[in-house]
Amino acid sequence: MNTAAVTANASATEWVALDWTGRSVRIAHQWLRREDTSAPLLVFLHEGLGSVSMWRDFPHALCEALQCRGLVYSRPGYGQSTPRAADEAWGIDFMHRQAHELLPALFEALGVDTRTDKPWLFGHSDGGSIALLFAARFPEQVAGAIVVAPHILVEEVTVASIAETRSAYLHTDLRQRLARHHADVDSAFWGWNDIWLLPGFRHWRIDGELAAIRCPLLAIQGVNDVYGTLEQVRGIARVAPQCQVVELADCGHSPHRDKPDRLIAAVRDFFQQQR
Repeated sequence: MNTAAVTANASATEWVALDWTGRSVRIAHQWLRREDTSAPLLVFLHEGLGSVSMWRDFPHALCEALQCRGLVYSRPGYGQSTPRAADEAWGIDFMHRQAHELLPALFEALGVDTRTDKPWLFGHSDGGSIALLFAARFPEQVAGAIVVAPHILVEEVTVASIAETRSAYLHTDLRQRLARHHADVDSAFWGWNDIWLLPGFRHWRIDGELAAIRCPLLAIQGVNDVYGTLEQVRGIARVAPQCQVVELADCGHSPHRDKPDRLIAAVRDFFQQQR
């Protein structure tokens, strides 16, 4: 696969080109603490409307706390990565494809051999689901996974909140605020929003696949998350008994913004248990 990096600076955005879905896409990404080649690698997988820039300083703070390398990237359709094609509609299996196809292709393009340099995965929301699906499909290629506000099934509260977000995108300044983080904000928003509101997507669930996960697993959720109940993380622990669950009080869907210090402390404690 062809690769193309535009800068060697550890905290600057780079791009790598790869073939996916029958066309070439460029993936915007950043490396953190790349010079520490002996340190574990932590890969950040963003939420349904996220991107490299929407993480803000959290990946850097977490990597410093854990003394590990970091890889932060924007999925196709998000951030500065290649937008969706005009006629491209995501299918119900879009998170499976990100986990089973795109992420392995990205590792290959970046020269990350997950058999000898097993990454840790840190996923938020949709990114948490993708992390779980990758760990289940490739159980011998993951050192550990931390999932924050993941989705393992579709709940009514999730659908209702996503419908409210759609209204906000159409009638408030949400589109303008998101546009600061995405080269094609409509690509990012409608790719995510349309699929989650499809009637057929109500039956999506992945809990039956998670028993295949073998790596250490931490699932964290805010008690006040409007995009899902605590069943999302408790359900993981029922099928993957090695999973540790942390429920954060006075916290919503984005603990890395609502309670960053508590989140970093929980991840650091978990990470140190496995070292």
